[in-house]
Amino acid sequence: MAAKPELQEQINRLPHQPGVYRYFDDEGIIYVGKAVDLRKRVSSYFTKQDHNKKTQQLVKNIKRIEFTIVNSESDAFLLENNLIKQHQPKYNILLKDGKTYPYLLLTKERFPRLIPTRNKQPGDGQYFGPYANQSGLNVLLELIRALYPLRTCTYNLSPENVEAGKFKVCLEYHIGNCKGPCENKEDEATYNQYIQQIRQILNGDLRLPKQYFRERMTAAAQEMQYELAHQFKQKLDKLDEFQAKSTIVNASLTNIDVFSIASNEKAAFVNYFKVMNGSIILTQNLELTKKLDESDGEILAPLIMQLRQEYESEAKEILTNVPVGDLPLPGVTVTQPQIGDKRKLLELSIKNVLYLRKEKESMNEKGKDVNEVRIMEQIKKDLRLKELPKHIECFDNSNFQGDNPVSAMVCFRNARPSKKDYRHYHVKTVVGPNDFDTMYEVITRRYRRLVDEGASLPQLVIVDGGKGQLSMAVKALKDLNLWGQIPVIGIAKRLEEIYVPNDPLPLYIDKKSESLRLFQRMRDEVHRFGITFHRKTRDDATLKTELTDVKGLGPVTADKLLSKFKSVKKIKELTEAQLVAEVGKAKAKVLLNYFDQQETPTS
Repeated sequence: MAAKPELQEQINRLPHQPGVYRYFDDEGIIYVGKAVDLRKRVSSYFTKQDHNKKTQQLVKNIKRIEFTIVNSESDAFLLENNLIKQHQPKYNILLKDGKTYPYLLLTKERFPRLIPTRNKQPGDGQYFGPYANQSGLNVLLELIRALYPLRTCTYNLSPENVEAGKFKVCLEYHIGNCKGPCENKEDEATYNQYIQQIRQILNGDLRLPKQYFRERMTAAAQEMQYELAHQFKQKLDKLDEFQAKSTIVNASLTNIDVFSIASNEKAAFVNYFKVMNGSIILTQNLELTKKLDESDGEILAPLIMQLRQEYESEAKEILTNVPVGDLPLPGVTVTQPQIGDKRKLLELSIKNVLYLRKEKESMNEKGKDVNEVRIMEQIKKDLRLKELPKHIECFDNSNFQGDNPVSAMVCFRNARPSKKDYRHYHVKTVVGPNDFDTMYEVITRRYRRLVDEGASLPQLVIVDGGKGQLSMAVKALKDLNLWGQIPVIGIAKRLEEIYVPNDPLPLYIDKKSESLRLFQRMRDEVHRFGITFHRKTRDDATLKTELTDVKGLGPVTADKLLSKFKSVKKIKELTEAQLVAEVGKAKAKVLLNYFDQQETPTS
């Protein structure tokens, strides 16, 4: 595709030097690239004939070209990476994560605490991580808390505060999870030994903690303190169990990053291993949508930079399965090992990334097979409908001992939830727990409204219930002169039984049928939707008491007082000091003023 004259002029002015080029359309930057030779690289977009459709579309949209000369290919890499992050061009591959990763913080204070956090604040202490997911962090945190009696309170345990007796031990002390440093029951030197071992564990080295517990176990056994020895043995077993679950590669392989990539026409899949002290301490899988005809090396190179930055890796060696060029990482070697333990480690990463690609491709194929049209065709066949049920509505009633009756309707379009069409109903004409009359009211209200608005009617209506609810739905449709226009069925509680009008015997649909699966999904959805609404309605009614009329007192405070004292009468009997203790000075004053203004005296 030849360049337009105005673009060709710009290309002719490009130097034969390394740099970064930027393509613009009428709205802004659409692509950023780097090149060893700017003129040759940019020219290739307009002279090569074998571009894929996406690249051809990019070239069609280019209206203007800008460039920046740099000193080296390494500098071009850095500048390209920064510009892509800043402008997020349409045709560049972007790793849009957006999430904050969890860390473990060992606080900088006397008797340090170990706490999970997603907010990294310099000066708070030593951070470990980040971790790829919360579950991995939780496993590590549970292990450490099982091994060491760390405090969890936020007290300022300065020597002066502890000596002054400002604090009291809490439940954690009484159940054995903490040794009570707040009351000077814990030796600081021993506690700091724990912290030293915890640092080792968080750095992936279990040798010092295992040695510590092994020595304590042996010493306790020699002194015939067998119960204590058993406790140390249990902690040693926990460390062995944790280490057994870790992927051990080779003790000689320390501080290595491993990256592998596999791709197809549409997407690229990347696996990342972080190896420390012979074990894989972190693994991450990524899927990225391809934008142009990028090679695996072009995709992987910026990802290596970004993942190392996000996971704060300082590894001096990187293993990859494809060449990635010269990365701007001074002192770091990048290799594609062919033999030995490093090759085995790389092959493990490749095995993971190939499995990820296969799994995603399989899911996509299944998604193509299980399509909405086939499901609707199956429903039409099972229920002997005249037309395809593209629009289905399902109803359910909810009440608690006859109080606060409500109803709910969920709508599925093309066999998928259409949540904007979901509806709640407060029952208006029915007194007491009467599902039949409730169903009649709600069906009447729903379809009278659709008729009045001239809206399209569903091709199938489902009511949650047996013959009774179904007969009331039929009656409502007949009274609206809609009978015969909308097919309606009832679902019995076991879900295998489908009731149709004018047939005393239920219709049994194959349990494996996609029709029944969709009906079950709709029933579960309407039940969830209705129960949520009913709970809110019931809670609102429960909170409506004399206290909710008090200006300046919110429902949370009212609920708190009623939960504890059970009645307004008992709340009125509280002294000012008791009220202050419960709700604070400001709200206590509001309540006392309100009670003083009431005509009925307190007793």
